[in-house]
Amino acid sequence: MIRIKGLKKEYKNVKALKGIDINVAKGEIFSLLGPNGAGKTTTIRIITGLTKKDAGEIFIKDIDIFKYPDKGKKLIGLIPQSVNLDVDLTVNENMFVHGLLYSMPLGEIKEKSRELLEYVGVYKRKDSKVKTLSGGMRRRVLIARALLHSPEVLFLDEPTVGLDPNIRRKIWWLIKKIQEQGTTIFLTTHYIEEAEFLSDKVAFLDEGEIVKYDTPENLIKSLGEWAVDFLDHEKFNTLFFKTKEEIKKVLSEKHDKFHIRRVNLEDAFITYTGKRMGNG
Repeated sequence: MIRIKGLKKEYKNVKALKGIDINVAKGEIFSLLGPNGAGKTTTIRIITGLTKKDAGEIFIKDIDIFKYPDKGKKLIGLIPQSVNLDVDLTVNENMFVHGLLYSMPLGEIKEKSRELLEYVGVYKRKDSKVKTLSGGMRRRVLIARALLHSPEVLFLDEPTVGLDPNIRRKIWWLIKKIQEQGTTIFLTTHYIEEAEFLSDKVAFLDEGEIVKYDTPENLIKSLGEWAVDFLDHEKFNTLFFKTKEEIKKVLSEKHDKFHIRRVNLEDAFITYTGKRMGNG
């Protein structure tokens, strides 16, 4: 569904993207995972036509989006990191403006707006001005608006940034629900647990380069089954093991205090990038 090859972008001698390659299958949730400044938003801005590339190719459903930008835009919906709704308009008015920009018939806009606002759980607030909505509700309206013109690919740039954990998980449920309808989803996030829960495939992006690309399960299994956290000469450290028997052999001799847990996607990110998600 999405093919990216050799994508490059430079800002004032800073190489934001250094020639990345990505392939996303139809109906898949793909997550581009990395710290702030890694190049995630730049990638989405280029794909969605908001930023010019320096080099590379991008195809969506075999359409070269640089040669045929109008055809490409009809295939995609974008949920930006910042909430760009008109806060002085009502929810319904924001939906209508979006529909008109895509030349949708008025009757279709009305019908689909009702359907989608019910779908995301904000239909009862359709006549409320956006400025009266909570952050979580505004995110839901963004999702409904992006789906209004029936895109085949949905791009979400940090869709749950700034939301509390409870609201964030409700948005996760909604994203999964959208995938079940056959929509391909391209997600950027710096929340490790978000990528691990949602994604069929994950790419670790660091300083403009993809350093690892696989399923969350395979990335985790590449390290082992169990992780052990412990202090080693006053420094926090983690070792990975295939079995608990291996843990007993190594740690019983050297360390009195340690914590055993399952390996997670954050372990894989730290291992392959040498960084924690808070850096970047």
